[in-house]
Amino acid sequence: MSPLPFLRRFPAGRIAVVRLYGPISGAGRTADLVETLRRSRTSRRVPAVVLDVASGGGSASASDDLFLAVERLADAKPVTAAIRGTGASGAYLAVLAAHRIIAAPTSIVGSIGVISAGPRIPRLLERAGVTVAERRAGRLKGMGAPWRDETAEEAEKEQELVDAIYERFVDRVARARRLPDSRVRELATGEVWLGDRAVELGLVDEVGDLERAVEIAAG
Repeated sequence: MSPLPFLRRFPAGRIAVVRLYGPISGAGRTADLVETLRRSRTSRRVPAVVLDVASGGGSASASDDLFLAVERLADAKPVTAAIRGTGASGAYLAVLAAHRIIAAPTSIVGSIGVISAGPRIPRLLERAGVTVAERRAGRLKGMGAPWRDETAEEAEKEQELVDAIYERFVDRVARARRLPDSRVRELATGEVWLGDRAVELGLVDEVGDLERAVEIAAG
């Protein structure tokens, strides 16, 4: 197996295409992708990189980790992103550091926002005759446990974390896309747009496909 599982190998002097497909998780596949980006950055055989994107996002921390890896890569080599199908939420964040972002006209772009969700099933457990014993040290330890309702303090802390991640996301978009913070906040509602509309909003640079992204990277 190739040590670069996400890297489509080309002869020396050709563009490398790195695929960002599917959900962005906190470990495993995402860690492999970060390593692929690192090796692409240090390889003399790779003069430029195209990020082939088809993902609706996922873990906030993993997405930001990918952003940092792309940012380091873009400091060393030309990087172009091509959004095919979907480049939303964490996937959009991940490719913000690319020098140019291309989107298919009917691709889904955006979803600038953060969500934290989980089931609360204490009444279901009660009906099933199930009880959960919980011993804690630290009043916020176990925050998010599904077997009980959250406390007001836990809800406040959860919102604080979501807001902090949201602020970082907005800042990344504003700096990468050279948009005023106030304008990004108008767009950061969690909604999505088609690729051609995303161009008009300044979220991507032009409408095109993967071949167009390769042409740009090669130029």
